[in-house]
Parts: sequence; C-alpha cells; structure tokens
Amino acid sequence: MSRLYVGHLSQTTTEDSLRALMTQDGRTVTHVNIKRDAVTGKLRGFAFVDMGSPEEAAAAISALQGARLDGNTIKVGNAKELPQPRSGSSRDFGGRSGGGRPRW
Repeated sequence: MSRLYVGHLSQTTTEDSLRALMTQDGRTVTHVNIKRDAVTGKLRGFAFVDMGSPEEAAAAISALQGARLDGNTIKVGNAKELPQPRSGSSRDFGGRSGGGRPRW
C-alpha cells in the first residue's frame, strides 16, 4: 500500500509544507489531501499522502514517525481502507430495503 495517514497536523500546515517533508531523501509524493471540516473549513488535523511506491511509503513511515512539522509531533502510518457499505442494507436509506421513511 502506498497511501499514508499523517496525523497530529498543526492548523498552520499546508499542502506544500507537508509535501516538502514527505519528499525528503528523494521520496516521491503523487498526491496530498489535507482534510478540512466541511462547515468551518478548518483543518481536521490529519491528511492522506499517496507515495510513489509501497517501498517509499515504508521508508517515509520509518523516517518520519514522530517528526516535527509546524510545531507538532506528527504520526505517520499506513492508511486503512474503509469498508464499503453493503448494497441494499438497512443503512441504505434511499433504496427499497425497508430503511428510511415509513411508507404510510
């Protein structure tokens, strides 16, 4: 896996500062996604970074776990894949699965 989770980010961290840290030692970063609150726009304190290869991701974890960025000690690890919701489950409120609004 080459997607990393980076946590404990400062409110002042930018995509550029995170990318600069992650590309140290010649590592390749293909995408940086700093998460923001949908309502306030404030940083949520974490990001996902796609590295060029699984080997580069492993090297970044080893080199940067506990590093300091913009005054904070960050956490770096493999991102976990979220389970996909099952189609037609009772949580699918838009379908005919019995969930959602009652049919009177």
